[in-house]
Amino acid sequence: MSTKRSIFEDVGRENGRAAPAPVGAIAAKSRGARRGIRIWLWVLFAMVVVMIAVGGLTRLTDSGLSITEWKPVTGVLPPLSVADWQTAFDKYREIPEYQLQNKGMSLSQFQFIYWWEWGHRQLGRVIGLVWAIGFAGFALARRIPAGWTGRLLLLGGLGGLQGAIGWWMVSSGLEGERLDVASYRLATHLGLAFVILGLIAWYALSLSRPEAGLMQARRWREHRLRQLGIGLAALTFVQILLGALVAGIDAGRNYVDWPLMGGGFWPPFPFEMTPLWRNFFENDALVQFMHRMSGYLLLIAGVGIWWRARRSANAATRGAFAAMLAMMLLQMVIGIATVLHGAPWHIAILHQLGAVVLWVLVLRAVHRASYPLAQSVRGTAGAVR
Repeated sequence: MSTKRSIFEDVGRENGRAAPAPVGAIAAKSRGARRGIRIWLWVLFAMVVVMIAVGGLTRLTDSGLSITEWKPVTGVLPPLSVADWQTAFDKYREIPEYQLQNKGMSLSQFQFIYWWEWGHRQLGRVIGLVWAIGFAGFALARRIPAGWTGRLLLLGGLGGLQGAIGWWMVSSGLEGERLDVASYRLATHLGLAFVILGLIAWYALSLSRPEAGLMQARRWREHRLRQLGIGLAALTFVQILLGALVAGIDAGRNYVDWPLMGGGFWPPFPFEMTPLWRNFFENDALVQFMHRMSGYLLLIAGVGIWWRARRSANAATRGAFAAMLAMMLLQMVIGIATVLHGAPWHIAILHQLGAVVLWVLVLRAVHRASYPLAQSVRGTAGAVR
């Protein structure tokens, strides 16, 4: 005869046995993988930022052409003897930079610039190794969430492509009469670095929330604000590329007045090179003018989109766009200071790192508009990540 069960009896047990684990336990396991991958991605992000800073210093110290060969494997070893150093130095003395600019350089001076470029290349190898170890570890442990394997592989592929583009850039300065690398190749190299940074940041932001939470957040997506944010991100990327062109020809060290250029709004001799297209890449007056005008346009667009974002019902989204605008204003101030001081290395690097922060904040604002954080009546329920 069956006994009566109280309506208050623990319904989590049946026939004296514990009920199966709730679905939430499986989700918790998945969250662990997302957390670990997110940490790994932020480590990669920090390393790429350091790589950009070291690359900038390598350029500012005119060290980028000191290693005249690309050896992806054996290049990990620097010269280990006096004879090896002399061989490397002899190869450097054959390129235009030495013959036209650094003729008479001593071996010790060569070693200084060599170590900068060697360190830059080794850091790239270490980043690739950290990616490979991390990806292999998560893949072998089967801890990569569904749909994320291709995205993480993409990062590794872009990293490998970046190494090849880096050599393509360096090779442009090893022959002919060019003293530096081609500015458009430098812009391509830096642009891809920012693409990689942007993907890492976007992936990390997405992995900071459960997949189900992201799917639910799409229902509250602010489509118009998202579209405006994507347009702002594109304009920010163009400004970064123009900044790379400025750096590639040291245009920031000329026309050190502001808001005018050479005493006028329109700089002197902006189209003196032939053919005409060369001026857009190699004429310091025109390149710096384009960078300034693009910066003004970016600021106007940023203010307008921030004003539009003020109408968002989501506090986290409003805060993301406000942070973006604050950084944009700060970056413009740093840019003006860079020009007025003739682009000394410490201000120039600060300006470059400011571009990194602005780029991430713009993408973060777009992410907030695309996947708004859950918000209670009193405000945002979740912590702003």
